[in-house]
Amino acid sequence: MNGKATAKRVLVTGGAGFIGSNFVRHVLKTHSDWTVTVVDLLTYAGNMENLRDLLPGPRIEFVKADIVDQEGMTALLGKGFDYVFHFAAETHVDRSIQDPQAFIRTDVIGTYSLLEAVRRHPVDRFVHVSTDEVYGSLSEGSAGEDAPLMPTSPYAASKAGADRLAFSYHRTYGIPIVILRPSNNFGPHQHPEKLIPLFITNALTDRPLPLYGDGLNVRDWLYVRDHCEAIDLIAREGETGAVYNIGAESERTNLEVTEAILDHLGKPRSLIKRVKDRPGHDRRYSVDWARLKKIGWTPGTNFRQALRETIDWYVSNQSWWKKIKSGEYAAYYEKQYGADTHHRPSP
Repeated sequence: MNGKATAKRVLVTGGAGFIGSNFVRHVLKTHSDWTVTVVDLLTYAGNMENLRDLLPGPRIEFVKADIVDQEGMTALLGKGFDYVFHFAAETHVDRSIQDPQAFIRTDVIGTYSLLEAVRRHPVDRFVHVSTDEVYGSLSEGSAGEDAPLMPTSPYAASKAGADRLAFSYHRTYGIPIVILRPSNNFGPHQHPEKLIPLFITNALTDRPLPLYGDGLNVRDWLYVRDHCEAIDLIAREGETGAVYNIGAESERTNLEVTEAILDHLGKPRSLIKRVKDRPGHDRRYSVDWARLKKIGWTPGTNFRQALRETIDWYVSNQSWWKKIKSGEYAAYYEKQYGADTHHRPSP
């Protein structure tokens, strides 16, 4: 495929979620002749506030639907699309430990439903967003795309299953699939169950920051806007049937990230609260993304700049996250991290 601009009709699953909504914004800003259909079930992580300023719009429509509904997905794909960007998934490791079934349902069966729909209504490209967690924990070095998959949580296992199912549909049925395995994303609109937004919002309200274990678990932190640019490029320039790791060469321990958040906000490090480590907590993720570099992508934002921009977004959009942390998520949050770490805004 070449990068020449042509009009596209694209379907974005999970487009009201964190990465999905950022990608929708990227598409509408970058491709003036593309139209977007967002499909999202609006579970706790799907939030219409993420798209509020875009809807209604001449180049975007929203469909509330469950990707597990194969009949519904087949009917939707029957409207005709050029690209499918598949973000919809259950993604929180802690929740997968408590309720693995929900992850198998959405991540595996939901992906199967979409793939079957695409078999009946072909597209030019099916972009499947997996995760670096499928490789498992690495004590040293970085995992290339051909490294063994060794997922260690129900979440990672469900994503590995969906990842390989997508590949099988390419090999068996010829569906033009590319598979992406990005490192840990962060940025605006991320649900405050994840480490960076959780710690930003807690620090803003002078609540403890619940840090697992010794805090020395390492992740490669990828700014969501850089990730969206990589997805766009791979969709247009990537090799059909290939897997692409997406990294940022920005490895940090959770403790380093936590301290950087507190320092930026001028909050004391005494807010750090050590909590019992979660079961099977992977020590380190790291991917080799040389394949992606070869088609011309590198991240455009360094970690410090991206973290500052992310913190500033949460400072400027407190009503967005306070609604979440005072709603249905509150009971789960307090059970997971302790009542003293949760902030319930006044009505």
